[in-house]
Amino acid sequence: MIEPDKEIDDLPIAVIGAAIEVHRILGPGYVESVYEEALAVELSLRKIPFERQKPIRVEYKGHLVSEGRLDLLVDNKLVVELKTVEALAPIHVAPVISYLKAMRLPLGLLINFNVPLLKRGLKRVVLSTNPSDVLAAQPRVQV
Repeated sequence: MIEPDKEIDDLPIAVIGAAIEVHRILGPGYVESVYEEALAVELSLRKIPFERQKPIRVEYKGHLVSEGRLDLLVDNKLVVELKTVEALAPIHVAPVISYLKAMRLPLGLLINFNVPLLKRGLKRVVLSTNPSDVLAAQPRVQV
């Protein structure tokens, strides 16, 4: 269970641990929705609060121009986008950056389950205070 006063970095570590468990049991090869369902089960078992398919509003100059959905919003602090692709590319990071901007959150995880070792399918996406400076880097994986 994640305590409310924990550092923001503890949350992605907990989610990565849950994703590693899902990947350890299921392995690669399923469609994204299977991993989303399994990760939801694992997060629930670990008592980590989350919302699936969280609706987000996209506004432009105060006008609603679109609505989208996040795969997972964990503890109202962490955007989690799931993929089952051959390899993560910048095109996969772009939606996470957009979700972070729309939600006004600093941190997201991009998780690709279609890899032999999940550590190779993880990207931590940090939205800095300068909107033009976005860093996507590998997280330290701790379980």
